[in-house]
Amino acid sequence: MRVAVFTGSHAGPPDHAAAAAAFATALAEAGVGIVYGGGKVGMMGVVADAALAAGGEVIGVMPQHLVDDEVAHPGLPRLDVVQTMHERKARMADLADVFIALPGAAGTLEELFEAWTWGMLGLHAKPTVLLDVDGFWQPLLDQLRRMVDDGYLDAGRLDALGVVPDAAGLLAFVEGYEHPPRKWQAPSSS
Repeated sequence: MRVAVFTGSHAGPPDHAAAAAAFATALAEAGVGIVYGGGKVGMMGVVADAALAAGGEVIGVMPQHLVDDEVAHPGLPRLDVVQTMHERKARMADLADVFIALPGAAGTLEELFEAWTWGMLGLHAKPTVLLDVDGFWQPLLDQLRRMVDDGYLDAGRLDALGVVPDAAGLLAFVEGYEHPPRKWQAPSSS
């Protein structure tokens, strides 16, 4: 199994970095590979360094313009270089069996929501999960619950978005995961 990790290019608070390192280490020790954005910086670098130190499989995917800016992790055994951010996300999705968002910023949110939406539309049936470090995702979850309350989001779709505290929680969530039906389906002809 491989997990696509979406997270920030900034380090954030020390407790977030420690949680990210523990998460990546635990995945590596469980034999779970990591696919991520390929960076050496911020939380991305923390995740890659921890998984590599634990002997884990780590695959980076990065567009050429970021490689040119010298933000690619130099110690990766595999770095897939693509041309665009769109190709990056598509390659990560192809390589991964699960998507998880660790604390991050706008790019992390964009990757999370795209993966989750693709699942709603039936483009994949892979779990999408939040690693909730220190309550980081709780304000977002409050907003998503508001979307359910106001009728914009089906409650079953929100229930299918995993929220876990650590790698053990992720593995347990994936073990019991049942993907909800596609959002839009043609009526059956009977």
